[in-house]
Amino acid sequence: MDLNGQRVLTRVDLNVPMVDGRVADATRIKKIVPTMNEIIKRGGIPILLAHMGRPKGVRNQELSLLQLQSELENYLSTKVIFVAECIGPSAEIALEIAQKGQVILLENTRFYPEEEKNDPQFAASLAALVDIFCNDAFSVSHRAHVSTTGLAKYLPSCAGKFMEAELKALESVLGQPARPVAAVVGGSKISTKIELLENLVEKVDCIIIGGAMANTFLFSQGLNIGRSLVEKSLKPTALKILKKAKKYSCKIILPTDLIIAKELSKNTTSSVVPADKCPENYMILDVGPSTVDNIKQCIKSAKTLLWNGPLGAFEISPFDEATNQASKYASERTKEGELISVAGGGDTVAALNKAGVTETFTYVSTAGGAFLEWLEGKELPGIVCLTKK
Repeated sequence: MDLNGQRVLTRVDLNVPMVDGRVADATRIKKIVPTMNEIIKRGGIPILLAHMGRPKGVRNQELSLLQLQSELENYLSTKVIFVAECIGPSAEIALEIAQKGQVILLENTRFYPEEEKNDPQFAASLAALVDIFCNDAFSVSHRAHVSTTGLAKYLPSCAGKFMEAELKALESVLGQPARPVAAVVGGSKISTKIELLENLVEKVDCIIIGGAMANTFLFSQGLNIGRSLVEKSLKPTALKILKKAKKYSCKIILPTDLIIAKELSKNTTSSVVPADKCPENYMILDVGPSTVDNIKQCIKSAKTLLWNGPLGAFEISPFDEATNQASKYASERTKEGELISVAGGGDTVAALNKAGVTETFTYVSTAGGAFLEWLEGKELPGIVCLTKK
């Protein structure tokens, strides 16, 4: 697009963690820098549209984007002008006098109840202030809000560089991947990953199931899982997924040994037992060393790896051991050029950060729900509206 002299309303993800009014993790701010630089380089004026938290249409100064002004100036190396509105006279004046090289930051779009209702009038009022809409926030594109889909009806629309990187990474995993494809699916609940697993068994060659959700699979096969976290009502679902995997020749790797303890705490005593030998009064908190060997074998034979969720209760050592070892092995294979590794969703980023491998995976997505919905095979409204333009 020709951006010269154009006011480019750019939906970004600035929903960063805050501690005492300061940014605790600037990852999401860093991610928008290439798009901002590109807009400015091509003569456009970036106008940032974002949300923070869940104010539910009510102004809340603890969730004001004013708190991000200095941090944005630091990373963007330019003047950032904060506007305490998204529409109305102050926004109109600020955008009228905005100069090339500056960045405008509008207030939290979720301070307006119309945002989440995808209200056409609010979208039209916002659109009237600018020339182009750019969506650079894949992480919120699974929501049909004014700032993700509504604006595309009124303005020439495009994707930003961060959005482009996300879509290319996902396409490399499930679009036209280098085969064989392996997937690590972990986390606490199978109920949140049913659609993901059902979609993956049709598309990948091997699925490694870890985390507490593996307990439900073990339980479905008649194994005792002690006092472990389990969703007993989903036994039929687990069996159905295993059956479907056979139909599509997708290998499922379940734990063959377990790390167990009487409680989840730092100083607890843990031990390794075979998968069918968990005592009644113990909890399964990680997969064991022989399972890690099986996981490494699966990763070794793969050319593409998708990672979603930890293998154990990674927040507390030593129950991070399997996640650390397996992710470090995937990282080494990636560095050697033998593997394309893409990770994202929920606790995944935190687990890989703790293992120190985030920088060496091919791509790590900061998107949560959107990443998961894409992997489930769903169309994301914020992407669909751009492809229709």
